[in-house]
Amino acid sequence: MNQSLTSFTRSPAFRGAAFMILAGAAFAALNTITQHLTMNLGLSSTSDAFWQYFLALCFSVPLLARSGFGSLKTRHPYTHVARVVLSVLGVQAWVFGLAHGVQIWQAIALVMTSPFFVTAGAALFLGERAGKERWLATAVGFSGAMIILQPWAGGVTLAAIAPVAAAALWAGASLLTKSVLAKDSSGTATLWLLILMSPVNAGFALWGGFQWPQGAVLGWLVVSGLLMVGAQYFLARAYESADAAYVQPFDDLKLPLNLLAGYMVFGYAPEGPLWLGAAMILAASLFILLAERRAEARLSAA
Repeated sequence: MNQSLTSFTRSPAFRGAAFMILAGAAFAALNTITQHLTMNLGLSSTSDAFWQYFLALCFSVPLLARSGFGSLKTRHPYTHVARVVLSVLGVQAWVFGLAHGVQIWQAIALVMTSPFFVTAGAALFLGERAGKERWLATAVGFSGAMIILQPWAGGVTLAAIAPVAAAALWAGASLLTKSVLAKDSSGTATLWLLILMSPVNAGFALWGGFQWPQGAVLGWLVVSGLLMVGAQYFLARAYESADAAYVQPFDDLKLPLNLLAGYMVFGYAPEGPLWLGAAMILAASLFILLAERRAEARLSAA
């Protein structure tokens, strides 16, 4: 029994899922702080995005000092630049939505369209085989998100569309991240992301009216920077451990995490269909984990 448990926890399937869930928890806390900073404390969305990533870069300096500048060595600099551009645009779209009143759980439900982009893109561009089980899990998770959102019940605003745009942009960035991790380490991928995002985000911040943080705003931004480092590292380790199309459905678990955070801080408490949608998302993630584990066992026995 203990040997089976040890084998399970050491499997690529388990590691990929665990790192994706850790990334989701860090992002849930980060999203809550972002909405507090932009809606309650008056920080502009563009300045918030800049300071988050700039402080995350500052906190990554010890990693760079320990590993040396050799950790930035890569044969794919243009791929890193492309994924950073997509990531920056996704961040700007995401923070814009949160800053303009989209509730955290609603934004998460919208951004959960990302698995469709990732699964299709992984099959088309990375040569990964997306079997029926992966497609089924992705479809069930997406259907759960739509049940929660109920887009047919009201009007669609620019702010509501922003998380969908972020989903598509981040899906593209995720696929590029997966491609560079075939040659580069997760630490290299994280450092390239943080180093290149700061100047690009600075341009958006200057365009949107740059703000210097003070007092409570500065304190929350420091926490945001620490969370961003952890979230990006966990995300890179997830894609390093397992296929992109496999780990992506576990990203759906960020919905209940963000719902809990939104309820505790802002009192957001959606009713009715939310619980059915959340159950579908959790069931889809558990199903794909067990299915992948069975596939690993078959390959080991062959």
